[in-house]
Amino acid sequence: MIEVEVVQLLVSPVHRLSGRPADGPADGPVGELVESAPVRGGLGLVGDRYFGRPAHRDAAVTLMSAENLPLDINPSADLRHTRRNVLLKGVDIDSCVGSTIVLDGAHGAVTFAVNRPARPCAWMDVTVGPGAQRALRGKGGVRCTPLSDGVLALGRATLRVVDAEGPVPR
Repeated sequence: MIEVEVVQLLVSPVHRLSGRPADGPADGPVGELVESAPVRGGLGLVGDRYFGRPAHRDAAVTLMSAENLPLDINPSADLRHTRRNVLLKGVDIDSCVGSTIVLDGAHGAVTFAVNRPARPCAWMDVTVGPGAQRALRGKGGVRCTPLSDGVLALGRATLRVVDAEGPVPR
């Protein structure tokens, strides 16, 4: 079991990064950073742009390690820039691909299948800053399917790997 902190949660009903990166992102809605977020197994975060979309069921929720934010490029970089959903401090979440994890926080446990890496795209150089796409290679987070209902909340939590293909992350 790993002690972690849920640093940020982003639930956004709109997809801000469409079109060409050179055109810049669309404005984000007020209130997309939240203190808690309801999760539905197999569907995602209630109110998020990928909730219940069949094409995104294996990537409905994206987790990222706070330690991997390219703060040397942009000291204010956060989930609004990377468009990930959950920012965790204290775990190398990128090493969990292929695993099933349980994130247990203030409102109980939520289980996720960690399906694949969230590869950074050219938008990162626009939203975070030049060089961010390269800086995030191999550490841009992971795309997950929630396997249980629950509520994620900011604050202290534990992360437990219940089924792993490789070594357990530290």
